Amino acid sequence: MFRGIHIVPTDTHIPFMVAKRVFFIVSIALVAASLSLFFTRGLNYGIDFVGGTLIEVRTDGPADIAALRAQLGGLGLGDVSLQEFGDPRDVLIRIQKQDGGEEAQQEVVEIVRAALGEAVEYRRIEFVGPTVSAELFRDGVYAVAAAMLAMLVYIWFRFEWQFSVAAIVALIHDVITTIGIFALFQFDFNLSTVAAVLTIAGYSINDTVVVFDRVRENLRKYKTMPLQALFDKSINDVLSRTVITSTTTLLALLALYILGGEVIRGFSFAMIWGVLIGTYSSICVAVPVLIYLNLRSAPASDTSPAAEAPAE
Repeated sequence: MFRGIHIVPTDTHIPFMVAKRVFFIVSIALVAASLSLFFTRGLNYGIDFVGGTLIEVRTDGPADIAALRAQLGGLGLGDVSLQEFGDPRDVLIRIQKQDGGEEAQQEVVEIVRAALGEAVEYRRIEFVGPTVSAELFRDGVYAVAAAMLAMLVYIWFRFEWQFSVAAIVALIHDVITTIGIFALFQFDFNLSTVAAVLTIAGYSINDTVVVFDRVRENLRKYKTMPLQALFDKSINDVLSRTVITSTTTLLALLALYILGGEVIRGFSFAMIWGVLIGTYSSICVAVPVLIYLNLRSAPASDTSPAAEAPAE
């Protein structure tokens, strides 16, 4: 009888907590390296954050994005991104801010006109100034901070405060290391990347809550079991589900990264890294942190049948 595919056996007994100090050392090293890269190399901010020129054009037929990108990519204008904009004939061209003030931005428009010739219709030309860019950056930071605060409150109400602290530690770990990856490879950091960071936060918290649910369930079932053994059992109980979920998500993201084109490549790369680091942190960061927070077992009065049932 067909019972499905198991990438990881459902009855594993991996002693994760034995390596908790190794996990902490690896995580601290990753966070430290990410912060160092952020403060030394910095991020390669896209047009959304540093300003630039927006040019909307319409072609005679369906736009050939690859051909247009090839034409504009060798003009020495820095970051140039293109995307379809509504109608298949419409293309939105975004060019990073040039040094030299307003005259330099006007020169960019003339360079683009010369490169594309009369084959396109120019429907809109706008300059995104530093004030708008600063507001976008500030709003992006506020969005990430507000999401993390909301998740902290949610976990606090659903579990105990120790779970909330552990979840936020893992979440901060994921966000900082994601920023570090972008600083290392100098990928374009724009609003779509902020969206990816928020998505990563949601994915990481979801993965962590799955593990925490099993931890809380086992705290009620095995009141005398040592915490370290109980945490190992809880992780192993959900390990197969976690790995299958992460693997299927990665398959979709890899297809998006390879076939999705330049416009969403930064987003898909951030998501791939986020799934990997989020899965790691849920198991190797969030749960070990609970050991050092004096997590107490569920009240002894909890003697419901479900509380005494064996783990699945």
